[in-house]
Amino acid sequence: MRRQGASVAVAAVAALVMAGCTGTGKADEGSSGGKGEKDSKPFALSLSPAAGAKDIPVGQKVTVRAQGGKLVSVEASSPGPGKLDGKITQERTSWTSTTPLAPGATYTVTARGMDGDGKQQTQTAQFTTKAVGKDQSFFGEYFPDKGTTVGVAHPISVTFSKPVKDKAAVERALSVKATPAVEGSWSWMKAWDGRDRVDFRPQQYWKPGTKVTLTMHLAGVDAGGGIYGTQERVVDFTIGDAVTSVVDVNKKTLTLSRNGKKVRTLPVSSGKPGFETWNGTMVVLGKVPTIRMNSRTVGIFGSEAYNLGAVKWDVQLTTSGTFVHAAPWNAGKFGRVNGSHGCIGMSTSDAAWFYKQVGVGDPVKVVNSTDTVTPNNGYGDWNVDWETWKQGSALS
Repeated sequence: MRRQGASVAVAAVAALVMAGCTGTGKADEGSSGGKGEKDSKPFALSLSPAAGAKDIPVGQKVTVRAQGGKLVSVEASSPGPGKLDGKITQERTSWTSTTPLAPGATYTVTARGMDGDGKQQTQTAQFTTKAVGKDQSFFGEYFPDKGTTVGVAHPISVTFSKPVKDKAAVERALSVKATPAVEGSWSWMKAWDGRDRVDFRPQQYWKPGTKVTLTMHLAGVDAGGGIYGTQERVVDFTIGDAVTSVVDVNKKTLTLSRNGKKVRTLPVSSGKPGFETWNGTMVVLGKVPTIRMNSRTVGIFGSEAYNLGAVKWDVQLTTSGTFVHAAPWNAGKFGRVNGSHGCIGMSTSDAAWFYKQVGVGDPVKVVNSTDTVTPNNGYGDWNVDWETWKQGSALS
């Protein structure tokens, strides 16, 4: 990481000199012959950056040293970014930070040391890092949200506010813990709007009931070219029931199962020739009870144009505009004819039932159609085979 500004000299946070007497000793020549005194090595703790220092570059390491004794513990943290990780040497004479400093943060360092007589000393100091402007900082927009329950196909997805040149550095700052444990991998892509995005998914769908924690240690991470992260997040979420749906374009049906047990098969009408519904696995992105659908927003004009108000029971599957929804204007086609512009239509009553059954993160797999949905069009991650997916990691 590039250093910025002048280096900060090591300065003593505190120095306590301990004096001790020897048990026996030979008197100095010319003395009165009493027992000689011998000073023990002074004990002191020192910190770099110095106590009270300001505008410290985020690329600088924090060090604490014990002179004439050993370190017992070192704690460094900031109210926003949180704890700064570090490592004490085997000899316990110095501690060095191992995670980056966050920009514009005030850190408090508490060091505990022990002198040769076993007496402990505690010293506390503060310093402030240099702030960076919006042009020099980035953050990640993440899903799922904290505290939510999502379906078994929901990946962890982070889209970044600035281009990420050093993807390996950013990926190292992201970690995932799951209970029960899973084999998983990050994979980079361009989001639908062109921003850099990285998704994490297991090799197979999450198991229902899995507890997942995403940890983002982005504060102080250089994404390349001096663009620094400002974000520290711990995001916990839970995996719900396995609610899976399969749309067969040939049969014109949607079959929904819950935890492996078939619940119901509905007659549907999918995309007509020239407007075929995406093939492959899509993931529920959200639901709204009513929406206006205007074909201009998805690039359909001319004789095929439409502008429909109050379309009911809308379940979104892709960023490009694929929905499962009520389509009463196509009554008579459900189960018989594929007549939509790419969405999956059904009767109003069936659409209301499906709407209540599914949630964000549930997979909807379309078979026997054309043009497999891409990973960045919503969460099309599951259409990439596992070996290829792993190769998309910057650390592979």
